[in-house]
Amino acid sequence: MSASDIARLDGVAALLARSRAIGADERLVVHGGGNTSCKTTGVDHRGTTRSLLVIKASGADLRTLDAQGVVALFLDDLLAARGRAAMDDESMVEFLAHSRADLGPRRPSIETLLHAFLPSRHIDHVHADAICALTNGPRPEETVREALGGDVAYLPYERPGFGLASAVADRAGSEAVVLGHHGLVTWDDDSEAAYRRMRDLVGRAERYLASHAKSAPIASRPALSAAKADALLLKLRGRLSLGGRRILHVDGDGRAIADRADADAVNAAGPATADHLLRTRVNPLLIRSADEVGSAVDDAERRSRELWEGHRHSDPAAPPLRDTRPAVFLVPRLGTVASGADDKDARVIAEVAARTHAVAAQVRDAFGEAAPLSPRELYDLEYWPLELAKLGAARGRELDARVYIVTGAASGIGRDIALLLAERGAHLALADRDAAGASVTEELIRSTGGAAFALHTDVTSEFEIDALVHATIARWGGIDGIVSNAGVAVTGRIDSLSLDDWARSLSVNATSHFLLARRVLPALVAQGIGGSLVFVASKNAFSPGDSFGAYSVAKAAEVQLARIVAIEGGRSGVRANVVSPDAVFGGSRLWDTGLREERAAAHGVAPDQLETFYAGRSLLGIPVRGADVAEAVAFCLSDRSSRTTGCVITVDGGVAAAFPR
Repeated sequence: MSASDIARLDGVAALLARSRAIGADERLVVHGGGNTSCKTTGVDHRGTTRSLLVIKASGADLRTLDAQGVVALFLDDLLAARGRAAMDDESMVEFLAHSRADLGPRRPSIETLLHAFLPSRHIDHVHADAICALTNGPRPEETVREALGGDVAYLPYERPGFGLASAVADRAGSEAVVLGHHGLVTWDDDSEAAYRRMRDLVGRAERYLASHAKSAPIASRPALSAAKADALLLKLRGRLSLGGRRILHVDGDGRAIADRADADAVNAAGPATADHLLRTRVNPLLIRSADEVGSAVDDAERRSRELWEGHRHSDPAAPPLRDTRPAVFLVPRLGTVASGADDKDARVIAEVAARTHAVAAQVRDAFGEAAPLSPRELYDLEYWPLELAKLGAARGRELDARVYIVTGAASGIGRDIALLLAERGAHLALADRDAAGASVTEELIRSTGGAAFALHTDVTSEFEIDALVHATIARWGGIDGIVSNAGVAVTGRIDSLSLDDWARSLSVNATSHFLLARRVLPALVAQGIGGSLVFVASKNAFSPGDSFGAYSVAKAAEVQLARIVAIEGGRSGVRANVVSPDAVFGGSRLWDTGLREERAAAHGVAPDQLETFYAGRSLLGIPVRGADVAEAVAFCLSDRSSRTTGCVITVDGGVAAAFPR
């Protein structure tokens, strides 16, 4: 049975619509969390009509759920497990695999049996903030009864699996079931009625909490200055990246928690549900300044190791120690900072952290104290293979989680460089005076799942360069290097060149590279994990041409600047190299201002033959493309060139007169 076959089954359209409505409300479920299902009928491979359970697959996201994100299983097979006394996780996974009615790649939800054992046709399981707040306080059963009524059953926390499924099924005569530290299960034979019942109960919980809430003191202080925010983020990303590069995401709305007087207690309440723990880990941190970063992260990693070591002796099949780096930080006057493998991952973690902190704050405000999960329960959740499977495998591209600024990214070589770096996992700040062109580059990157943002930047402005670097650090927590590529062609013989043209060439083709390097170097040193600066120069830096003096002098200065940066940055692990191309035509607007005609006349060829002329004068006799330059840049940025600095790589087809010397 294919996804398209499942989509045509009776009730599935309603299931998908209901699921997306639930997923659209972040107060109900977090990314990848929650479960929805419907019971229907379909034809098996023998042509026999059978009852089916269609349920959201493990890790699928409700807000975008379609037929590709659900799994179909034979209901009679699932119900055959109802009479068993027990079933461990491994046996349950095998049992579910044998009950599949479809051949899709996704795994059935770990709560499949819970949905199968309940007799109603449509079932929803949400992790609503308000419901979790009711269960995470000191008197959960009494609170649930007071808030939702006596017809709603309550079950203390139990990890999902066969035992929990059986316990919920035993309470099928209730209006709904609330699960301690886990959420709400509702059902009905009609999809709309099931949705309304869930909404009604969540609404009751919200009103109850509001009626019991006490005002929490919030510190009224200004936001961190840009300089202090940069310093803290660079220190944090540098420390976290010692075990492999990380991307940070700052959620300014997190100040509602971070600036509370009891932020420590809110943070200590721990994850609201298992789905929260999967992303936020067990060691969130409150950090008040850059000076606290090192010791705070060290302490969190120590506690994470102790949690594992304290319980693995009782688990003969204990999995290896997970990455101990904390993932969530509360920073007063800044907000919530989340650390992830890439931009999307960090944003999801920040979203989940917002829900966990919202639940903890509601518990504190309504009940005065929280009742967190025990260390054993936290260990069992953090090292639970069925939950860890939701995270998937890392992509492993060579520039994953690296952050770079690319100037002149609106077209030509700059755009080609940006597209290749993004393809290899880099996160990119795209700078150009042509804001529209830079936005096109951004959209090209985003359309293939990459991470980029465009910013109008005059690279000759010290103020705008500062804003560019700050925006990059604020966006992703740090920076790993630059591709200083912006340039302008200025022609004219020395005896007739205006002072303005001379100054313009030096400003764009030399000084702009200095401004960017000067601003980025201290950030890389403060971050403490090295970095790579690549300067895109030109064959003219080594082999100047007639009427190209202003350009050639400026490009020679750029090369010398790169060498000085290599000398001064080396002890901090910062590398600087030059990529020197020649005659790149594809997509470049350099030639659109009369330069093509001027250079063609200088060489005695027709304008439409200029590219052929340049290719023919090289040793290899082939044209140079922007993609060729991009490959050289990617090499200089990557760890493949980790022992290379102060170098010039020519990408000119072999122009002997331009051999670096």
